[in-house]
Amino acid sequence: SLSDSPVTLKILQNWVPRVSHYFDKEHYTYVGHRIVIQESIEHFGAVVWPGALALSQYLESNQEQFNLKDKKVLEIGAGTGLVSIVACILGAYVTATDLPEVLENLSYNISRNTQDTNMHKPEVRKLVWGEGLNEDFPVSTYRYDFILATDVVYHHAALDPLLATMAYFCKPGTVLLWANKFRFSTDYEFLEKVCSIFNTTILAEFPESNVKLLKATVREN
Repeated sequence: SLSDSPVTLKILQNWVPRVSHYFDKEHYTYVGHRIVIQESIEHFGAVVWPGALALSQYLESNQEQFNLKDKKVLEIGAGTGLVSIVACILGAYVTATDLPEVLENLSYNISRNTQDTNMHKPEVRKLVWGEGLNEDFPVSTYRYDFILATDVVYHHAALDPLLATMAYFCKPGTVLLWANKFRFSTDYEFLEKVCSIFNTTILAEFPESNVKLLKATVREN
């Protein structure tokens, strides 16, 4: 239930002073690794949003509760790839997905930050919410322990396909971790829909950033 009291957290200033003088690179440190993210101003999905910082920080701090080592992790709407990179550093088999126009920058960031040989090699794939799920990710082959999503809900029309995508991948035993900055009434309406189809708990709130982090699991009949 949502009544369990979530922990109140602050997004830490985890990024370090930038060494490069280019406006498009941000430097972060998570799990003892320096992560350099190239942002792109052309696409929504190519900027690091606060939900990604919140979930990265939470995964780093709660490794016993959410142990990603050798787990299969799917990130939907991976954007710049920060969360997928952190999951990879934590030992997961990561599949990072997003729209075709975001994949080049996403692939660049992920390969650049995970070249360490002791990590499972992450995969980057196209995923348009609600489209071709059965063809591209047949249930018989693709099963995930964790679905990660950050700032996937903002002012856009794709909320029903997003919900359908979450429902498609969230099988019994799968944990969906969704962090989002809540800005509009549509964000809360989407939250209500998530609560209506999943068992949902708010794990953490970051009041200064208006970010909530939720855990959802499928309702078993």
